[in-house]
Amino acid sequence: MKEFVISEVQTETAILVGLVTKTQDERKTNEYLDELAFLAETAGAVVVKRFTQKMDQANSVTYVGKGKLEEIKQYLLDEAEAEREVGMVIFDDELSAKQIRNIEGELKIKILDRTSLILDIFAMRAQTANAKTQVELAQYKYMLPRLQRLWTHLERQGGGSGAGGGKGSVGLRGPGETQLEMDRRIILNRMSLLKERLAEIDKQKATQRKNRGRLIRVALVGYTNVGKSTLMNQLAKSEVFAENKLFATLDTTVRKVIIENLPFLLSDTVGFIRKLPTDLVDSFKSTLDEVREADLLLHIVDISHPDFEEQIEVVNKTLADIGAAGKPMMLVFNKIDAYSYVEKAEDDLTPRTKENLTLDELMQTWMAKMEDNCLFISAREKVNLEKFKEVVYARVKELHVQKYPYNDFLYQTYEE
Repeated sequence: MKEFVISEVQTETAILVGLVTKTQDERKTNEYLDELAFLAETAGAVVVKRFTQKMDQANSVTYVGKGKLEEIKQYLLDEAEAEREVGMVIFDDELSAKQIRNIEGELKIKILDRTSLILDIFAMRAQTANAKTQVELAQYKYMLPRLQRLWTHLERQGGGSGAGGGKGSVGLRGPGETQLEMDRRIILNRMSLLKERLAEIDKQKATQRKNRGRLIRVALVGYTNVGKSTLMNQLAKSEVFAENKLFATLDTTVRKVIIENLPFLLSDTVGFIRKLPTDLVDSFKSTLDEVREADLLLHIVDISHPDFEEQIEVVNKTLADIGAAGKPMMLVFNKIDAYSYVEKAEDDLTPRTKENLTLDELMQTWMAKMEDNCLFISAREKVNLEKFKEVVYARVKELHVQKYPYNDFLYQTYEE
């Protein structure tokens, strides 16, 4: 009898490319590439190599310099010879159509940039009709200026113009260009349709928000993968999908939460990220309306991340971009169970950096800066969760009394 051996599915491999520039030092570039590697892993690829180059700014033709492109090309050839073929090259910044065309022409391999990778993950994560529509619109917005590169396999016919004919003649266009114009029109029509659909969804969502009654709205915001969904599950006793991957949550989930005698609405929103494509922010307008219309924002921060301060800045900037800055906000430092620091040796006389701060020192620093507007918890391990609930209760009650002076609590407590 013949045996059938099921071979393992080969995971796609990728190499990453980033730049060290005037505005982005080596440490920051490595952190961005770490995040890009996490994005690649979330999308289902394994990173096998990284390339970085020091430049004042990205090369407008090939992103990296000619020598570095040759180095990448040689690496790809060597890997192919060793039968370890690389599947794609991912660049840490958004590439123009010209850059993609030139790099693909040189490397003869699939080229992705940070934006297309994020869009790919969003497409994979989208579950509801709303999220799928938003992602599709963002994908078309990204694709439109890059359409030309998709048609390089179709030759342009030259042909003669007038008696002499010859190169660069006007009027006679090959199938590539005709198809390009057709595709452009199809995409523009599709985008119009998607925008109409999103406008309808916006109306429905606005109606839903109006019908939610006299309840305070609290929104969880923060960088991607900081534990918002885990915290939501603890508070709302619900089963919101939570995973240690980027953008595990795309759709906004709204749950009614009751602490003591006070009900309020809690929404879990899509996480933010550095260099978040503006097309995505535009497309996710209806999702981000939950943030814009919230009475209180709980900004969740992963304190165990070495660069959490920059993540806080990214979130604050994104909130300002979508018009949600200036709302009552609390910083909630999550994952205190995963926090680690580097203890300095007694004979080390160099100044202490933030890597040398103990958790207690870090807590005191932030509490001095934020007064009573910050908390330290572990949602997964349920550390300080009761204290967190008390503080949220006090803040929501304060807002509730201001917004709805007549007591609309679930029931009256008679201890008062």
